[in-house]
Amino acid sequence: MSPQETFVTRLRRHRQRCRISLDEIAAETRVKRDLLEALENNDLSEWPRGLYARAWIRAYATSVGIDAGDAVDEFCRLFPHGDRRVHGTIREIAVIVAEPPAYRDEFAHGDRRAGSAQVSDEPVQSWHEPAAQGVRAWWFRIMAAAGPYIPRRPRTTL
Repeated sequence: MSPQETFVTRLRRHRQRCRISLDEIAAETRVKRDLLEALENNDLSEWPRGLYARAWIRAYATSVGIDAGDAVDEFCRLFPHGDRRVHGTIREIAVIVAEPPAYRDEFAHGDRRAGSAQVSDEPVQSWHEPAAQGVRAWWFRIMAAAGPYIPRRPRTTL
């Protein structure tokens, strides 16, 4: 029996020993019964990855009375669904963000009077940035003038 199967079997046996049905766990954790059955059959093909998978395991372990932290740690060690390392995702996002834009202007824009055709490598400010800065400044002025919100107790008259 593989370590993954041992982990799942331990969860299932603990649930059965405590006489808790999958319907009760599904109602308590708000996870579909089919997904819980799939977990107990060691089939995580429909399960989410990362944070949601860890949260579901934590909820399942809590509802059957197992230490949730240990269950989540073991799940993360045994299954790729619970992987806490986000390096792959961060790398993929960084590649997308660091990619230079595909648009390149065909004409050199420089000082037309001098006749020079120098192109600046500085990033061009987007059209909405000045408007966004104005709205931000306006919003901060309003919030500063309003002051902190302090709820007041209603006055009682005697």
